[in-house]
Amino acid sequence: MWFQPGGTVAVTDEGPVRRRGRNETEEERADRMWGELIQEVRVAQTGVQILFGFLLTVVFTPKYDHLEHSNQIIYIVTVVLGACATGSLIGPVSLHRLVSGRQVKPQAVRWASKLTFVGLVLLLAAMTSSLLLILRVATDDGYVPYLVTAVVVWYVMCWFVLPLWTRRRYTSR
Repeated sequence: MWFQPGGTVAVTDEGPVRRRGRNETEEERADRMWGELIQEVRVAQTGVQILFGFLLTVVFTPKYDHLEHSNQIIYIVTVVLGACATGSLIGPVSLHRLVSGRQVKPQAVRWASKLTFVGLVLLLAAMTSSLLLILRVATDDGYVPYLVTAVVVWYVMCWFVLPLWTRRRYTSR
């Protein structure tokens, strides 16, 4: 086998066969994917930690006591969603630390990836409910649900639809 730009070429009985992608072992692939995943988690963790930190302070402000009961319920749901998103997005770090050196990195990467995806969905829910709460408190206008829906559609487009479309469009079969 020899290396060529854009892939490798293997010699078989039928002649040279070009393979696309990287020439890496399962462990090398897991190491690379782990590094990429951790970089992605750092971005999401920053957002969820800022949101969650802000949410934790709201209950201690004088305005909280004057919120309508429905807005207090939205606040509680938002805090719980933020806490769950934080747990899911920090989970890969704990997973890595607890299984490090046990020769299970490919499996750890798969589980960490699932935790990260769940964390992103929970972050979407936490951001949606916090936006709903803030806009309900800031204004009594009837357009709030429509504005929140538009923002959620934007998040879903950016976070899920575009990446899935790109994966489907550009992944070779």
